[in-house]
Amino acid sequence: MSGTSAALQPPADAVTPVRHPDAPAPGEPLGAHYGQCFGCGGEQPHGLRLEARAGEGVSITAEFTVQAAHQGAPGLAHGGVLATALDEALGSLNWLLRTIAVTGRLDTDFVQPVPVGTVLHLEAEVTAVAGRKIYCTATGRIGGPGGPVAVRADALFVEVKVDHFIDHGREEEIQAAMSDPDQVRRARAFEVNP
Repeated sequence: MSGTSAALQPPADAVTPVRHPDAPAPGEPLGAHYGQCFGCGGEQPHGLRLEARAGEGVSITAEFTVQAAHQGAPGLAHGGVLATALDEALGSLNWLLRTIAVTGRLDTDFVQPVPVGTVLHLEAEVTAVAGRKIYCTATGRIGGPGGPVAVRADALFVEVKVDHFIDHGREEEIQAAMSDPDQVRRARAFEVNP
């Protein structure tokens, strides 16, 4: 991405990311980490409902359809919604590392308008890891996975402990997630950036 800030440039001692051995297999759907998540949850009537799949290496692919509720200018996706889609796709990468991380910085380029009704095809990958810092990049294309780039982003995620969510989340939602009888859903609620 052109013009990327120095904060998004991995340091010289950064290492190549390594996919965790227990990560979902390439092609496997990642599913929603939390039903109420605006980015991927199925319980949000106006959410993105982004559907991500594990890719090769430390990468994912994802799609979401721009709905009327996502528009800014008449008939066009709101830039904040597009940034959210990129952030959600980038955050999904952490499942492949089996790391709990939050967005530290997100630099976004809006290349061309995205009309309502468009399926945005996203690709994201981790490019480097340095200590608790995870460097990654994403693109969103229209007209298919090989179509023209509409949006792109570079991001820095920072590894955190689960206490980050417990200490800063709203009590009702924390308790609801922690009391879920399904152990997998309970654990996944805290796996991806808020």
